[in-house]
Amino acid sequence: MFLSERSAQAEYFDAPERTASELRAHYAWLQRINRITRFERPFRVWLPRLLPESTCRSMSVLDIGAGEGELGRTLTAWAAGRGWEWRFTDLDLSAHACNRNPNLRVTVGSATLLPFPDGHFDAVIASTMTHHLGSEEDVVQHFQEAARVSRGAVLICDMQRSVLFLAMLWALLRACRAPREFRNDGLLSVRRGWRAAEWRRLAKEAGLDSARVWTEHSAHILLSYRRPS
Repeated sequence: MFLSERSAQAEYFDAPERTASELRAHYAWLQRINRITRFERPFRVWLPRLLPESTCRSMSVLDIGAGEGELGRTLTAWAAGRGWEWRFTDLDLSAHACNRNPNLRVTVGSATLLPFPDGHFDAVIASTMTHHLGSEEDVVQHFQEAARVSRGAVLICDMQRSVLFLAMLWALLRACRAPREFRNDGLLSVRRGWRAAEWRRLAKEAGLDSARVWTEHSAHILLSYRRPS
């Protein structure tokens, strides 16, 4: 059956030989599509539900796979509009992305081996990052590491591997006249994505027995986890 298994094909822009100019253009297109799809919405909706208001008023957040930091800047501005202070630390495997990130708290590092002590952040998030990981073992380590460095909540969001979302994204990228390489990578990202049953199983393997996994709008798959008090 189509999309019954996730693709193992590597994405074009994940290759180390991509030039700085290619990556700049890629991130510019990514920010455009993220804004159209309101990529920050799951975190605006769910973080205040996962954490008490006293924490949300002033909290530290780790964004894993932050790229150039667009998500952190968007959520910081949204939180400020509510009178809250959210302080982001951004982590990405790409040194190029980190060098272009204006956040002073930015670190080059891997999602499977976070360079932070246990319980260092009030919240740990990741947006459309997990599908870049190569194996289920990597995803288990990613879940474990996110839970380890959080003292409050973990919220991970990625693309759901579904025919409907693949068609929706194809139409959006065509309508926006995205470049061929970016368009191909976007569709490949869906084919590399996950389904809820897979994440539930991997969360169990990671020891996150109380994690909740669900889908939204045939597009997103989400995992939330609260540290035991």
